[in-house]
This record gives sequence, C-alpha cells and structure tokens, in this order.
Amino acid sequence: MHELNEWPEESELVVCTVEDVKDFVAFVRLDEYENKKGLIHISEVATGWIKHIRDFVREGQKIVCKVLNVDADRGHIDLSLKDVNDHQRREKIQEWKNEQKAEKWIGFVANDTGADLHTITEAFYSSYGLLYPAFEDIVISGEATLTKFGFSKQVNDALMVVANENVKIPKVTITGTLVLSSMKPDGVNIIRRALRSAQPKIDDVDIELTYFGAPNYRVKVTAPDYKRAEKAIEKASRSAIGVMERAGDTGKFVRKQKAKSA
Repeated sequence: MHELNEWPEESELVVCTVEDVKDFVAFVRLDEYENKKGLIHISEVATGWIKHIRDFVREGQKIVCKVLNVDADRGHIDLSLKDVNDHQRREKIQEWKNEQKAEKWIGFVANDTGADLHTITEAFYSSYGLLYPAFEDIVISGEATLTKFGFSKQVNDALMVVANENVKIPKVTITGTLVLSSMKPDGVNIIRRALRSAQPKIDDVDIELTYFGAPNYRVKVTAPDYKRAEKAIEKASRSAIGVMERAGDTGKFVRKQKAKSA
C-alpha cells in the first residue's frame, strides 16, 4: 500500500475496485493508493460502441486500469480499462496479490521481533520498488541479501524463515547440445574431462548432462531466471570446448529453444 499522499503516475497500471456505475462513467477506488478515487469514462471502458456500460463493469468488481491523467490539485484521476490487455491484467493482478502477501509477512516479522514495520517496508521499497521481490531475493541469496539492509540478526532470521516458508522461486530450463569429437587414442578420456568441466558449481543452478550418442551430449540447465541460465550454459559449454581444443580436438555447442519449468 502506498502512502496517503502518493499519487499514481500517468501510464501506470493500477488495481481498482468499482464503487459506482452511472450511464456514462464508472467511479473506482484505487486499491494500491489508499483513499484515492478515479473515474473511467464510457469511451475508455471498451473499444467500439457501448450500449450498456454495465455489460463491462459492475459495482464490487476488481479491474486493472491504465492511468491516463492525474490532477493532484483537484484530486482527479482519469483511467482507461480498454487500454489494458489480458496479459497486462493477469500480470498486474498477480503483482498486487504478491504485494498483499508480502505486507502480511512483514507484519508477522514486526510482531514477532518488535521491529518497526515501516523501517522494513521502506528498506525493501528503497532497494526493489516493491516488497515481494525482496522476499524472492532472500530465498535466492539469503544472508547476502539481508546484510545490505542492516537489520538485527533477530529480524534477519525471522525474514529468512518467512521467505523460505512462503516463497516459491520459479525455475526456467534451457537446453543445448555439446558436439565433442576426438580422434586421439585417449579420446574417451579427453571427452570425459570435457564433460566434467561442463558441470561447474554455480549457486542455485542445476546442470545435467545426457549422452545422446557420440558425438552428441545434451546440456540441460535449470535456474531461477533466464539470465542466470544463459550465463551458466555459456560457461559450461565454453569450459568443455576449451578442454577439447587444448587437446587438439574439436567441440561446438548448439542451442535449443528455451523452455519454462515450474
């Protein structure tokens, strides 16, 4: 929840609750901006001609809108419902739900430790702009993340427990094929060394090698995000190819399409 005196920015996506629907306008409450109200003109409800506005919005409905204009002096916020596509709506609703959960978790930590809720909240906002990503980072990096906030050990321990109990880090998987060829008498051993080097120890990353039949070996990397996965698979393949080339043999890496996993 934003501070009482904060206003949304133009083009920002906001979660709203419909409070009142008239013939040509819908009045809403901005759920993330306490006490802030906005309106959606019928022309911004949907594309095309609208006969009945209630066919699209109704009292009590949760919707995601785009901020068109903010006049803080008049306390006026113009919103658009039609400018938000399905993907944006789903993403924003999920973000909003995650932030609600994160607020509760900080409340639990504050109650259990006697820490100031506002101090924790501001520290997370300052570093991440949101609350939930801070908990994700705590799960991924642990003490390395908590150290930068300067909280007491008691608060750090409580945050760690809450994060690990509640946050499930999504994983992504990418694959590729190592093509390793050797004509040397000890070629089998050279390839074995290359494959061992293709499994470096990287935090939060799993690297799996599967024999597909000479000279092909599949590399499967599972990581918290694509950036980390890409770096890992590049490091693994580069290490293996390096072993082959130093032995006077050849190696190459062929990428496959990305695939998400749970």
